[in-house]
Amino acid sequence: MNFLKLFLRGLALLPSLIQGIEAIFGAKTGPQKKDAALSIASSAINVVDAVASKTIVDSGKFTKGLGMVIDGVVECLNASLWAKS
Repeated sequence: MNFLKLFLRGLALLPSLIQGIEAIFGAKTGPQKKDAALSIASSAINVVDAVASKTIVDSGKFTKGLGMVIDGVVECLNASLWAKS
């Protein structure tokens, strides 16, 4: 299975990951919850990276991009029925 396929499969888990972090760290600030999500997602993707025998060339850009994806998922969830009224 190629890296992109594994990566996209990992990203599909972000909504569940974010909901879990919200449940665990609900009283924390947004940046603290984002850091937790980034840490967990980055660890998972690093495992995928090792399994696929690929390397992330620029980890800073990768982490920044992953942070933007997490922000987008949070914004979508907050705009949906998932958000508390």
